[in-house]
Amino acid sequence: MSAIQRNSGTAGAVTNPIRVMVVDDSVVIRGLVGRWIDEEPNLAVVASHRNGRLAVEDVIRSNPDVVILDIEMPDMDGLTALPLLLEKKRDLVVVVASTLTRRNAEISLKALSLGAADYVPKPENNSGVTTSVDFRRELVDKVVNLGQRARSRAAGRSGTGGIAMPTAGVRMPMATSRPAEPAPARSKSASFTIRSYSMVKPRILAIGSSTGGPQALNTLFGEIGSAIGQVPVVITQHMPPTFTAILAEHLSKSAGRQAAEGKDGEVLQPGRIYVAPGGRHMVLAKQGGDVVIRLQDGPPINFCKPAVDPLFKTVVDIYGNATLAVVLTGMGSDGAEGVSAIGRAGGSVIAQDEESSVVWGMPGAAAHTGMCSDVLPLPEIGRKVSRVLLGGRP
Repeated sequence: MSAIQRNSGTAGAVTNPIRVMVVDDSVVIRGLVGRWIDEEPNLAVVASHRNGRLAVEDVIRSNPDVVILDIEMPDMDGLTALPLLLEKKRDLVVVVASTLTRRNAEISLKALSLGAADYVPKPENNSGVTTSVDFRRELVDKVVNLGQRARSRAAGRSGTGGIAMPTAGVRMPMATSRPAEPAPARSKSASFTIRSYSMVKPRILAIGSSTGGPQALNTLFGEIGSAIGQVPVVITQHMPPTFTAILAEHLSKSAGRQAAEGKDGEVLQPGRIYVAPGGRHMVLAKQGGDVVIRLQDGPPINFCKPAVDPLFKTVVDIYGNATLAVVLTGMGSDGAEGVSAIGRAGGSVIAQDEESSVVWGMPGAAAHTGMCSDVLPLPEIGRKVSRVLLGGRP
């Protein structure tokens, strides 16, 4: 009996769940992840394969919405299989799963540039996978959110209403997960309260991002140009350790500026890009006449570590109405409280729009605070940031 048939007979299950393919060379992980997926009433496993070649050969027949793709596999690895899967199925969502080695982090970021929607850091061994509540929660959250987003876009292109699905950015509850996070309703016709930009020239650029963020950040810095030489840039991207250091290296190439993980006590300098290191909250503090980075090892905030809110709140405490912030694509609502604080202080915030976001959770929550000065498509954000940083009219 298929997973679809099993789930359709479950009380409270949806009749058309998000279809998931699991690709991993470990039979233990395939079985475990498959069970987690099938226990979710809005998800169903439709195929399970031990290598990329089998997945590519089967993707049309099994017709998944989401593929969970391991990196290291025999015969055909995940990076080789990824473009072949996407070539065969245009709307396919691929979530890469890899352990936290530098090599795998490099490969995972390469996979994002090739079209993978997101990644999930995988514990180093099968025992760790079996006992990790965080891995299960993050994996299921991303499959649900990204699967919903893909179906919504497909329904929009076809001109049909599609199936009734929960709002993108809302996390579906599961037995071992945190409570569902509230997020704004998605609506292309929604009207936002837009505030005027600050009349004060920005003295800092602060950015928050999550799912889809690495690609969005590279696009943003490719468009900003020389204007970022005017101010320091601080970034919180939801990422685990190792990944953030490699992300900073990539951003350095995109921006043509020095980018690195922020270090505790480091003095901010104009023209430099500071990325919050995975597993630590990055905030700012005054030290004499300087502004310095402080790294904190407290509990997760908004279920994230690093989190955007603590960075934004300390940025505005120091820079006030000379703050320019950007909220890019990501799940959840991290950053919304910081956006509200920036708006109350008279600073300026730009949020990415829904259509260009991989998931419109964080930027949607920012837009719905009523404290943003613009809600823009990703290709327009860099040029707008450049004008504002140079003191021109927005």
